[in-house]
Amino acid sequence: MSSMTNSPDALNHFLFEDKLNHPTPIRGNLVHLNQTFTLAMQHQTLPNVLKIALGELMAASALLSATLKMDGVLVLQLQSKGALKLLVVECSQVLNFGLHLRATAKWDETLTTEMESFTFIELVKHGQFVITLDPQEGEPYQGIVPIEGESIAQMLQNYMLRSQQIDTSLWLHCDGESASGMLLQKLPSLGELDADAWNRVNILADTVTDDELQNLAPETLLTRLFSEEDVRLFEAKPTQFRCSCSKAKVGNMLRMLGADEVNSILAEQGLIEVNCDFCNKHYSFDAVDAAQILASSDAIKPSVAKH
Repeated sequence: MSSMTNSPDALNHFLFEDKLNHPTPIRGNLVHLNQTFTLAMQHQTLPNVLKIALGELMAASALLSATLKMDGVLVLQLQSKGALKLLVVECSQVLNFGLHLRATAKWDETLTTEMESFTFIELVKHGQFVITLDPQEGEPYQGIVPIEGESIAQMLQNYMLRSQQIDTSLWLHCDGESASGMLLQKLPSLGELDADAWNRVNILADTVTDDELQNLAPETLLTRLFSEEDVRLFEAKPTQFRCSCSKAKVGNMLRMLGADEVNSILAEQGLIEVNCDFCNKHYSFDAVDAAQILASSDAIKPSVAKH
């Protein structure tokens, strides 16, 4: 492997090669989210169990988004009917610019203190996983599956194998201050030149520790895990927190509510006030703003599973 400069917040793609430098059917991604995670959480006061879960989901969304060769948005949602209502992470990929992430959670805030006594699996055991892909070009896709697995990594591995027929292995870590992860994926379209390669690299990857995943530079980590393998490491893609909310988008939401609902809120409260769940940005609309929104003839394109 050639020498690489580690970026604190970055996604690194790598692949395994044979002795002739030909790609094998196995590819991988590594991600570190430090400031990205901190900024995504800074406007939210969450129970630690949810903060850690969101960190793992953020790492997973970046790892999975990087396997998709397209501009678009990947949304991972865990929905439940107990104390936890919703975890949602949105990862927007612009191929030439990197990954933009945001995340939030909804829960029964009367149970905030009790939340710390629950394990994450207890909070989601009666829930479902919703995975939405919304490409800039083409039709949106959504998959809804029951919770299967004892961790977020296992849930997504099961989803990828059952719904996408792609062998995928994930290692995720979040300590409440930063998040990291590694993905291995077996490409079904490539010839099986080394029948034992998938099992072999997974056994090696399973030796990774949380400390190594969080703190080692990509080149150092890959060399330590796969010292006997030929691994090609590619240039890092930056990751950053970025919220896609805007006054125009909130206006579109109000327009979809309709004139009766909007006017009813104005009559009762005098103003329509909306706070973004992701970044806590505040939007305010008075009667004049609302009249302009409702009079607009702009076409509205419905979105799928957006929060």
